[in-house]
Amino acid sequence: MEVETLKKLALMGAIHDHVDLSSSTFAYTLGTSAQTAARRLALLENDGFITRIVTNEGQKVHITDKGLIVLKSEFMDYKKLFECDHVNSIKGKVTTGLGEGQYYISLDGYRQQFINKLGFDPYPGTLNIKLNKPFLHGDSSVIKIDGFKDSNRTYGGGRCYLVKINDIRAAIMRPDRSSYPETLIEIIAPVNLRKTLGLKDGDEVEVLIE
Repeated sequence: MEVETLKKLALMGAIHDHVDLSSSTFAYTLGTSAQTAARRLALLENDGFITRIVTNEGQKVHITDKGLIVLKSEFMDYKKLFECDHVNSIKGKVTTGLGEGQYYISLDGYRQQFINKLGFDPYPGTLNIKLNKPFLHGDSSVIKIDGFKDSNRTYGGGRCYLVKINDIRAAIMRPDRSSYPETLIEIIAPVNLRKTLGLKDGDEVEVLIE
């Protein structure tokens, strides 16, 4: 029921800004009792899918990046059902990277954004794939990762694109400033993809773009 409730909130404009909402009004929208509507909102807030600000008139509700990921995933499922085109995918071969992924992914300034925006806590390492052709993807599906500063240095931002490898949810990670060619991608996932999928350098893999 979380997705259905999120969709109702999104249709009311809660993706772009906080929307004024009362439990009774939202109950009418959902076709439930006010108590059920209030309970669903509380569950969404506890799970990090929405934020709420209590006001004298009621409350203001906004869908978080985590909630938006759920809606995007639902959208892609429907898109696959109703579109005749093949699923967008890229292919390439597993290769060894520079070994820097583990360090950067483990930095809290990045890691917390991955958890909140991608919906998973990444394994500290990347799967590097040499593609058959350059990865050129539109901005409509990009998830922005912000740069940050700590006491030692400034770290740049980047972009992520949700993907799946053998039904494992993952993401392509691209720093805004990178010396990597467009035919080389780094993939992060909640598991060690090499070990989980038994991959070694030279193995061909297919990456499904969400």
